[in-house]
Amino acid sequence: MTNYTTQMDAARKGIITPQMEEVARDEYRTPEEIRDLVAKGQVVICANKNHKCIKAKGVGSMLKTKINVNLGVSRDCKDYNVEMEKVMAAVNMGADAIMDLSSHGNTQPFRKKLVEECPVMLGTVPVYDSVIHYQRDLSELTAKDFIDVIRLHAEDGVDFVTLHCGITRKTIDQIKNHKRKMNIVSRGGSLVFAWMSMTGEENPFYEYYDEILEICREHDVTISLGDACRPGCLADASDVCQIEELVRLGELTKRAWEKDVQVMVEGPGHVPMDQIAANMKIQQTICMGAPFYVLGPLVTDIAPGYDHITSAIGGAMAAAAGAAFLCYVTPAEHLALPNVDDVKQGIIASKIAAHAADIAKKIPHAMDIDNKMADARRIFDWDKQWECAIDPETAKAIRADRAPEFDDTCSMCGKFCAVRSMNKALAGEHIDIL
Repeated sequence: MTNYTTQMDAARKGIITPQMEEVARDEYRTPEEIRDLVAKGQVVICANKNHKCIKAKGVGSMLKTKINVNLGVSRDCKDYNVEMEKVMAAVNMGADAIMDLSSHGNTQPFRKKLVEECPVMLGTVPVYDSVIHYQRDLSELTAKDFIDVIRLHAEDGVDFVTLHCGITRKTIDQIKNHKRKMNIVSRGGSLVFAWMSMTGEENPFYEYYDEILEICREHDVTISLGDACRPGCLADASDVCQIEELVRLGELTKRAWEKDVQVMVEGPGHVPMDQIAANMKIQQTICMGAPFYVLGPLVTDIAPGYDHITSAIGGAMAAAAGAAFLCYVTPAEHLALPNVDDVKQGIIASKIAAHAADIAKKIPHAMDIDNKMADARRIFDWDKQWECAIDPETAKAIRADRAPEFDDTCSMCGKFCAVRSMNKALAGEHIDIL
């Protein structure tokens, strides 16, 4: 029987948990370093006590940047078998977390299957599930209904929950008065906003925050404080609504830490490149170093079908400036539920962004694999190159489709290859071109 409730509680008692040891090995850190960072709230280890098959990962700006993959069914695309195929494909491609954003059908069996089979962190957004769990429309739900669904998800074994605690009735007036171009684009945030508007009551996730903390403490569920007012277009970035909500999230972070509950803070959204670093620094200050979990950010609004690229640009900049956790974006963003190929494209783009940021941040051993790739390229060791590649299948397929005449070249340069010429020149060999 453990004598601690949460990873943070253990850390503050000086206890090194098995999960902390696992994170330390993964991050080339000592268990004592990880313990101290968890105690401060600067690293979270999302690991519900009921999620037995999880491989623990640490999330924090001083650790390797982690990526999250959003999945789940909708009314128009409701095949849970296809979603499970996406989940396992995402895990195999290196996703660090899966968020089940299902908004249709009986979600609990799928959620339990994820807990039983998925070895990475699992997240949910309970406000989505509230409507479909009770099969009642939004205005007919009570504050107790929302809290009970959080409890259900915690008992089922979910490692982190996104809760839009930071908007209040004051936000209704702000949104009306400040005339945002895109209003609220957070799905959960819009549901909370609509519920407050229809019922006249305060946000239940804010009003009953202490009760939520007790649930999360009991099961060691990390709270991901949702950014209901994240900008949904460049014009809304860094506005009053976004920043005031962030200030409230900083207060809620402190309250969670007082109960030994781990916290991540969610962030933008759509942000011009010149504002990304400032957004990261503001969050680190206001939220006292709690890990920042960002959607993208997307650096332009005009690339539907390519938003995995706009997101990777922003994600690399954000992580280099202090973001700890990147939510992937797929080519289907703003357009449709992503299919298996969209998921792959989103993961690869996000992994590239995370890895690039880790190199910039001088994360221990981050560049080792790049050095191995350079060595393999210099000596034309194609098998070793595939081992180093983020997506070896695609790399192999491109080379096979346009195969060169000689193995020590590619079909781009042939015998004009600079690497080939330099190898021969430095070895004192004749360089044949024609």
